[in-house]
Amino acid sequence: MSKPDREMRQMRTSASQFSTREDGEELFIEGYFSVFNSNYEIWPGATESVAPGAFSNTLSDDVRALINHDTTLVLGRNKAGTLELREDTRGLWGKITINPNDSDAMNLYERVKRGDVDQCSFGFDIVKEDTEIREDGSIHWTIREVKLYEVSCCTFPAYEDTSISARERDFEEIKKRKNEVWKKEIRNRLKGETQNGTQSIDA
Repeated sequence: MSKPDREMRQMRTSASQFSTREDGEELFIEGYFSVFNSNYEIWPGATESVAPGAFSNTLSDDVRALINHDTTLVLGRNKAGTLELREDTRGLWGKITINPNDSDAMNLYERVKRGDVDQCSFGFDIVKEDTEIREDGSIHWTIREVKLYEVSCCTFPAYEDTSISARERDFEEIKKRKNEVWKKEIRNRLKGETQNGTQSIDA
């Protein structure tokens, strides 16, 4: 298990099952912002998943609900009681209380209601993760713990360039370390063979 060094916030986007709900005069958008153990493909041969419990230490943090990760379009906030987040066996579930006086929020509500918007995303830092290099040469990251900053309703699914770059740096660092280990093993092996050869001659 590792604790990565991250310079930029990560984002993940995927299709979801958002729904709208009315309760008297109150309007809600609710659904899953992340599904556990579901593979995200970063590039062919590189995937990641979020493990159950990854959000358990961050749900009490100050988290916003946004539209398309736009910090000027705030739909809700857990500290204000307008965003509810919780983990269950499936993933990270959220409920946003829509402000009827906010035209952006109402427009999004209607788009989700019609099915025009059905993507979800979350912005976070990785705190702990596992890395698995498989026999076929592919690599998989399992995210074990995150620090959550925001969740978003999104128009289009996209793997952010910054996230891809971060993973590419991870991959290059792993290959570099493996190459250094291989070189060290070769040096030690050659050194051992040389020493054995010298002993044989002295004998």
